[in-house]
Amino acid sequence: MTGDEFRALYEELRERTPRAPDDRRGTLGHLTPECVVAATTEVRSGLTVSLAAPIETLPGPDNPDPARHTMIAPVAGGATADGLHFARDRFAMNVHGDADSHLDALCHVLFDGELYNGVPAGSVTPEGARELSVEVLRNGVVGRGVLLDVPRLRGVPWLEPGEHVGAGDLTAAEEAQGVRVRSGDMLFVRVGHRPRREERGAWEAARARAGLHPTAVRYLAERQVSVLGSDGNNDTAPSPVAGIGFPVHVLTMHAMGLPLMDYLQFEELTRACARAGRWSFLCVVAPLRLPAATGSPVNPVAVL
Repeated sequence: MTGDEFRALYEELRERTPRAPDDRRGTLGHLTPECVVAATTEVRSGLTVSLAAPIETLPGPDNPDPARHTMIAPVAGGATADGLHFARDRFAMNVHGDADSHLDALCHVLFDGELYNGVPAGSVTPEGARELSVEVLRNGVVGRGVLLDVPRLRGVPWLEPGEHVGAGDLTAAEEAQGVRVRSGDMLFVRVGHRPRREERGAWEAARARAGLHPTAVRYLAERQVSVLGSDGNNDTAPSPVAGIGFPVHVLTMHAMGLPLMDYLQFEELTRACARAGRWSFLCVVAPLRLPAATGSPVNPVAVL
């Protein structure tokens, strides 16, 4: 995709996304109270499934700056002493890494000196984000989730790094799985990043990974998706657009105001959906309340 083609697509998506001048919720506006109520009818068995991978604290090719978990108390030998004691710990994390499941707030993407909806890039400072932070999602996101399994469609265990998912793959997966993405849905696109990583070992995902092709973002706009999640980064690497390293991030978050969730875990959900014979479910997403943060570790839960 040429730079000019990307710019034309960016402007197309920006113009077709309705918004008020003071809008800070972006595509979450598609997820109306009526959508939430309707999503509750997706619950049949009451089975709950986490869509997050365990947070990793060891370094690796895709995780050079891992999360750090340290115990503050008890001190060595203190737990066995008489009386009351508390175990205490501390946790620190690089939210936007290539290993741990996380949510990207709209302030995460700065492009051409702006954030989503013309918010000045200067609103993100060394002290944090004054606008469009993860605090926008403080009440959580609850709605209908749909999982589209592209490796299942292609008859492979996973997509190889560098492979693209196009709009045609998404519509074909809908047809094959007997489901349709509708306005307000949270869409989860499986590329098989996690099982490949488990079987082949971690690799430098920043340089090579499967993801959406930029033209597939038109599908997201047409279906009025509220949130997009993947077991990869959502973007393909290497980028198919010269000079734009993360074109899907720019098109979704910056042009449309569509929040992303990266590096989720779908294997248990895939098995549960296959057993149930349906690929839609109630989904609950509750990021941490970090008022000035550009994202949050996240543990979405599907309820089937």
